[in-house]
Amino acid sequence: MFRSARIFSFGILLLCPIAAAILMQPHIKVAAKESQVSRDPNAACADCHREIYERYRITPMADASGPAADGFLPGDFVHAASGVHYRVSEEAGHIWLTYERQSASPDKALKGRQELRYFIGSGKRGRTYLFEQSGYWFESPINWYAKKQIWDMAPNFLDAQEMPLTLQVDPGCLHCHASNVARSLPEARNLYAGAPFAHGGITCATCHGDGEAHIAARGKVHMLDIDALQPVRRDSVCLNCHLEGQAAVVRNGKEMVNFTPGENLFDYALYFVYSGENGSGGRATSQWEALLHSECKKKSGDRLTCTTCHDPHRSPAPEEKVAFYRQKCLQCHNAAGFAENHHPENRDCTACHMARPPSNDIAHEQVTDHWIKKRISNARLPLAITGDLEAVGGIVADDRDLGLAYAQMAARGNQAAGERGMTLLERAEHTESGSNRDPELHAQLGFLDQMSGKSAAAVEEYQMALEAAPNSSLAAGDLALLKAGQHQYADASRLWKTVFDHDPAQSGAGMNLAIVECGLGAGAEALATLGRLLEFSPDNPNAKALAREIRAGNRQCGTR
Repeated sequence: MFRSARIFSFGILLLCPIAAAILMQPHIKVAAKESQVSRDPNAACADCHREIYERYRITPMADASGPAADGFLPGDFVHAASGVHYRVSEEAGHIWLTYERQSASPDKALKGRQELRYFIGSGKRGRTYLFEQSGYWFESPINWYAKKQIWDMAPNFLDAQEMPLTLQVDPGCLHCHASNVARSLPEARNLYAGAPFAHGGITCATCHGDGEAHIAARGKVHMLDIDALQPVRRDSVCLNCHLEGQAAVVRNGKEMVNFTPGENLFDYALYFVYSGENGSGGRATSQWEALLHSECKKKSGDRLTCTTCHDPHRSPAPEEKVAFYRQKCLQCHNAAGFAENHHPENRDCTACHMARPPSNDIAHEQVTDHWIKKRISNARLPLAITGDLEAVGGIVADDRDLGLAYAQMAARGNQAAGERGMTLLERAEHTESGSNRDPELHAQLGFLDQMSGKSAAAVEEYQMALEAAPNSSLAAGDLALLKAGQHQYADASRLWKTVFDHDPAQSGAGMNLAIVECGLGAGAEALATLGRLLEFSPDNPNAKALAREIRAGNRQCGTR
C-alpha cells in the first residue's frame, strides 16, 4: 500500500523529491561577480536586418530580462496571510527589496533587505526580480502582476504564512527569459560562478543559432533555416519554452542546457499530461497541448505551426490586433464570401473561438486557450489530477520516462500514480540502460519504495543512486531519513550535512541536521547550522525556536 510520508516525533521531516536530481561536488566558495549583461546583444544583426531588428527590439521577448535598474517598478504592499510588509525601492541606482514584520514574539519578528540585481519579465504580463546570496541566486518572493496592476506573492505562495526567500533560480527557468544562460555549478541548481546569464531578453541566436560565422563571412555562411527543418525540429524552437505539461522528464544521459536550435526537443525531454485533460489544463505556457486538440491543427497537420499565426519578430499594436489575427485565420478560412458574411458585426475571431479562462498556475493571469473551439467558455478549466499519463505529441514513452512522470505525480500526493510509477521503474531498472548509470531512476524508485514502506528496498535504491551520482540531494536526504529512523544518527547527520552544506535552500535538510546534531550533543554545531539556515530562510519559525531554546538552556543537547 502506497502511503504518505512519515513525520518522526523528534521532528525529522522527509525531503520532497525534485524533478531532476541535483548533482553536487565538494564545496567550492564562489565570489559573486558584478552584473555583465549586454543591453543590446542583437546589434550585430542590425546592419543587414535593420527592419526586423527595429521591430523585434520592442517586443516582450526582447525585453524579457535585464539589470534591475532598467526594469525598476516601485512596490509597497502588506501580504495579509503572513503579515510581511514588502517594499521595492531605488537608492543611488541600486534596487532593494525590504521586508518587515513587527511582532512582540521573537519567532515572528522579521526585518531585512536584499539587493535586486536583475528583472525577469517584460512587464506586459508581470515581473519579478533576482537577488544573489553567497553565489546562490533566488527569485524575489513578490511579483508584479500587470493585468491587475498589483503586487502580490510569487505564484503558489499567495497564502504562505512565512516569507519564501529561497525560490531557487536554475538554468531551466532562466533560458526562457534570458540568453547565454550560465551553467549552474554541480553543487546546487541555483549556484553560479558569476552572473547567471550574459544577455538580457531573448536574442536572435536563441532561436536562429550561433551567428558568429554568419557575421564574420558577411552572410556567405548561412544561418539555420528554421522553416526548412523537419517539422518536429522546427516546432522545437518554440516548444523549448512554450510546452510545459503536467510532468517533464529529462531523458537519461541528456541535459536541457545542451539543446540548440535545429535539434529535436523530444530527444532531450518528454512532457506528460493526463489523457483526459482539458486542452492546456489551464497552464500558462501550455499552448501547444491545447493546439494539438484543435480541428485547425488536426486538419492542417504539420503545415500549422506557431509562426503560422504569430510573428516572433513583431508584436502588433493593440489597435492592430483584431485585423492582424483575423487575417491569419483567413489564410485557411478563405471560402468565397466567408470573410464578408461570417459575423461581420464582430471581426475579432479570438473573442468567439479562443477562450481566456483564469490560469491554474500563475496568479492574476489568464490563459489564451489554443484549442480554438466553435463555442467557448471563459470559466476556469478543470485541472486533471488523476488518470493515465501520456506523452505530448503522441510519442511512445519507455518504462523509465513514463515511470518518472508518475513518480512526479506521486510526489504531489497521487497514491495511484506512485504504485504505477513503482511498477514501471522496477521494470526499467532491469533493462541494460537502467541497471547502473541512471541516478534519477534509482533516486525516484527509492522515494516510491520509501513511501510504500519498503525501507530496505529504498536504502538499496538510494545507495545505487549515490554510486552513480555521489551528491544527489534527493537520494542523500531521504537516505538520511531512513538512517535516522533506524537510530543511525551519525550516518544521518553526515548525509544531511552534505546536502545542506552544498545547498542551503534545502531548509528541511538543515533543520533535520540541527536536530540530530543537538541530539548527539553537538550544541555549537547545531547553532551554527541554524544560523546558516536563518541566513537564507530568516522567517523559519522552527529554526528560530530551536536556536532560542538551545541558547536559553531549555533544550539540553545530548539528552535525547
